[in-house]
Amino acid sequence: MTIINEQEIATKPQENESDIVLSVSGVSKKFCRDLKRSLMYGVQDISSELLGLREKSDKLRKKEFWALDNVSFELRRGEAIGLVGKNGSGKSTLLRIIAGLIRPDAGSVEVNGRVAPLIALGAGFNPILTGRENIYANMSILGLSKKEIDERFDEVVEFAEIGDAIDAPVQSYSSGMAARLGFASAIHTNPEILLIDEVLAVGDSRFQAKCFRKLHELRQKNTAFILVSHNSHVILTICESAIFLKHGQVLGFGETPLVMMQYEEDSFFDGETTALSSNFSLIKPRINSDFEITAIFFRNSQGEVIEFPHSGESISLCIACNTCKTIDNVGLTLDIKGLAEGGETILLMNSYSDNQSLSFTEGEHEIQIQMPYLGLRGGTYTMDIYAKRDALFHLDSVEFFKFKVYAKESISRGCYYQTKTWKTLKS
Repeated sequence: MTIINEQEIATKPQENESDIVLSVSGVSKKFCRDLKRSLMYGVQDISSELLGLREKSDKLRKKEFWALDNVSFELRRGEAIGLVGKNGSGKSTLLRIIAGLIRPDAGSVEVNGRVAPLIALGAGFNPILTGRENIYANMSILGLSKKEIDERFDEVVEFAEIGDAIDAPVQSYSSGMAARLGFASAIHTNPEILLIDEVLAVGDSRFQAKCFRKLHELRQKNTAFILVSHNSHVILTICESAIFLKHGQVLGFGETPLVMMQYEEDSFFDGETTALSSNFSLIKPRINSDFEITAIFFRNSQGEVIEFPHSGESISLCIACNTCKTIDNVGLTLDIKGLAEGGETILLMNSYSDNQSLSFTEGEHEIQIQMPYLGLRGGTYTMDIYAKRDALFHLDSVEFFKFKVYAKESISRGCYYQTKTWKTLKS
């Protein structure tokens, strides 16, 4: 249900696509890791600001670091851009600069329209004030007049689903209630730009679907999005383009599938190359002296060992093993999980379920799972392999084997690739 609504959000309106609502040019921001020095620098900067002596500086003082370093991009009306990167990469800092909460040390941000920051929902509420009073305070800060808030008040309360608690102090709310009220207040300002920072998990699944429907409505009105999420599937589903930040620098900017591939490789492989090689010999403790999985690799339709498989192509997933005696009735289970999908199982294969019982004589063997076409879309995956005899006795296992799949086509929405042909028949 939620995925369907995510897909709806991804429908980008075609009108006014050339209108730029946000321009970020060479933005840099530095922070200090030392508290005492940070306070001292803050006093110095405020004093210089008041005296008109402060200048933009591209030099770091002692203990300082660049949270953002020369970041530039443009956001057009009705467009959605995803921001991805590990914790500490500068994503939230960038959103706070765009929202006007903090100032950059270098560069500029030009905003054309109302910005609604969905950042730390409910964190800006006054706990002593009631929900009603906080709605007026919050929406007025976002640029609405009292008359406009009056007109939208009932819609905000109805959307937030907090009922009679609207006249109770916010300090009596649960975190979920405060988040729902913050979300409802922000989206009913009818903003030109929405800044969304890991807040799409408010409430239960039904309420999340409701949030996605509302975001879809805003998208149809040409609202632009900047979305921060560690869930790659959400970014792939909603955003046409993405920005990959690392240590405050832009490492990737472009079509979402390509940027997400770069982000996933950096996050999950972390520079490893051995796990991606074409004939990966496993280094692991021996569980059973009679049966051992020794390598995992892929072959193409010509039987040649390949480094990476491609979506839609005929491949064989090969498992090399070594046996010390004859073993019958062996079954294999392969559990393939998508890292972009948060580690959820994408494909589960079991030889017993396919009525395939494997037998081995003493020596080295290669098990081939032959697939007419590979249905996994381009991305990064892990695979768990379990070998059992008579469906019960554990022989050997390999867990968290990492591999990549490349795609000749861009597959951004959906977890699986289907080989197909298109045909028109005259009736």
